[in-house]
Amino acid sequence: MRIFDFLSRLPSWGVHPDDHKRPAADRALRVVTLPEFLHLPLTQHVGGIARPVVRIGDTVHKGQLLARAHGNISAPVHAPTSGRIVAIGDVHSPHPAGLTLPGITLAADGDDRWDESLEGLGDPFNADPQQISEKVSAAGVVGMGGATFPAAVKLALGRRMKVQTLIINGGECEPYLSCDDRLMRERAADVVDGARLIAYAIGAREVRVGIENNKPEAIAAMRAAAEGFAEVHIVPVPARYPMGSDKQLISVLVKREVPAEGRAADAGVLVHNVGTAWAVHEAVRHGRPLVRRIVTVAGGAVRDPGNVETPLGVSVSHLIEACGGLLQAPARLVLGGPMMGTVLPSQQAPVVKGTSGVLALTAAEAGDQAPAPCIRCASCVDACPMGLVPHEMAAHIRAGALDQAADQWSLTDCIGCGCCAYVCPSRIPLTHHFDYAKGELAGRERMRLRQDATKRLTAERASRQEREAAEKAAAAAARKAAKAAEKAAAEKAKAEKAKAEQAAAEAAGSNEGATA
Repeated sequence: MRIFDFLSRLPSWGVHPDDHKRPAADRALRVVTLPEFLHLPLTQHVGGIARPVVRIGDTVHKGQLLARAHGNISAPVHAPTSGRIVAIGDVHSPHPAGLTLPGITLAADGDDRWDESLEGLGDPFNADPQQISEKVSAAGVVGMGGATFPAAVKLALGRRMKVQTLIINGGECEPYLSCDDRLMRERAADVVDGARLIAYAIGAREVRVGIENNKPEAIAAMRAAAEGFAEVHIVPVPARYPMGSDKQLISVLVKREVPAEGRAADAGVLVHNVGTAWAVHEAVRHGRPLVRRIVTVAGGAVRDPGNVETPLGVSVSHLIEACGGLLQAPARLVLGGPMMGTVLPSQQAPVVKGTSGVLALTAAEAGDQAPAPCIRCASCVDACPMGLVPHEMAAHIRAGALDQAADQWSLTDCIGCGCCAYVCPSRIPLTHHFDYAKGELAGRERMRLRQDATKRLTAERASRQEREAAEKAAAAAARKAAKAAEKAAAEKAKAEKAKAEQAAAEAAGSNEGATA
């Protein structure tokens, strides 16, 4: 193949940040010891808050249901270990503002006993596909790549849309993160099995596993695990950020474009993360709910970076201690990756279902720098994987023209990857501008919907009052008419009685005259 032909096939969007994945990526998984307490937020997923089904003082086993899903889009929460419920109320959350969330606190008993009632499907590929979805739903499986959308809801969407291609996302393009890499290296067979189970559940004919080509060990392990399964294809993709984004991976793997503001299913595919595939395997084969995950702990401030398998609810500080503690106070503590993750104000935040990484970054790594004015170099345009014009969007946002940024410059198509901010020579926090604007527009839309709902309810109330008034008036008129009819009938009866009495009197008088 000529060099020109090869280069022409490479995506032109995105950036090549230093990956910083080693040494963590090359170290075997470690298992985190249980802390004394686990703090479990009831919103570890997109959708409705789970509703507690336990009480303070209850003894629970590992995998036991603690909170039931509430609403059409929700996910249950289970016990990550055995122990006793000691509190139901606000707990720390992985929120950049340090907000608390409703949650459950579990005191571990150290036995780590599984709930013995949990069981998987004996022969899932001969079972009704709906049974797989039910197992996934009951296990609280969500998108493990960070989106945390309930997996069972996506399975139902895939079936309904008759999706034929399942994409398993093994891109893991964020710098520092290598939890998916280690999962594929060490549990490739489970990941492939989970992918096949998802494909069976939605009726897909093929599975494409996209893995960035800077992960040769993971590619080799997954290819070995996929041998003998003709429907499973392991596809190396260019190591380019944000290759792990669904829309970009779909474009590279199946050469289709997801419509603006559309979903992957609109392009005939469904995308799940490799971690989600592993969680589906655990749920369907063994009946085990999602109570643990692999997390990358890295950054220049961490003494012994690596990937750890941890129960959910463990604090960030406990994970850092499991990796040797800190060499220095971090300049920035990040949950997730440095490009799309969130800054944590406290190490007390717990690990939740969507936690892929904990990064303790030094000042040099954080790279904080005061922004300068935009020089309109268009580097952000070249880097944007969605083909947007970030500097124009930012200019409109700074001017307060949010609607124009959305309508004329397609702000809502921004995936928040951070490529524009990464390449900006003026160090303008473009992604922050876009996140603010999208949040503001979403708030306005919610306000509009509330106002529309209020108007509708007010109109319905006025209509109901008019209807009730009309019904009351009609009832009053009917009562009045009935009374008038009753009075008329009474007067008529009285008149007829008087007439009859008069006739009788006259008849009696006539009889008396005749007798005389």
